[in-house]
Amino acid sequence: MCSFGRIQLKKTMLGTAIFSMMLVSSFAQAEGCLKGAVAGGVVGHLKHHAVLGAVAGCAIGHHLAAQAKKQQVATAK
Repeated sequence: MCSFGRIQLKKTMLGTAIFSMMLVSSFAQAEGCLKGAVAGGVVGHLKHHAVLGAVAGCAIGHHLAAQAKKQQVATAK
C-alpha cells in the first residue's frame, strides 16, 4: 500500500472513531467524555494509538467530571 493510501486509511479510521464516540456520548450523556476523548485522541495520535487514547481519555474525562460533580454537591450542602 502506498503512503497516500495509508494516510487516507488513518484519516478515515480516525474520523469514524470520532464520529462513533460522539454518537455514543450523546446517547450516554457522559459528562467529560467528549472533551477527554478529544484530548486523549490527540495525545494517542502522537504515539500512533489515537483510538486507544480517545477511549482512555473518555474514561478519565468522565471520572474527573463525576468527581467534580460530587465535590460541587458536597460544597453546596
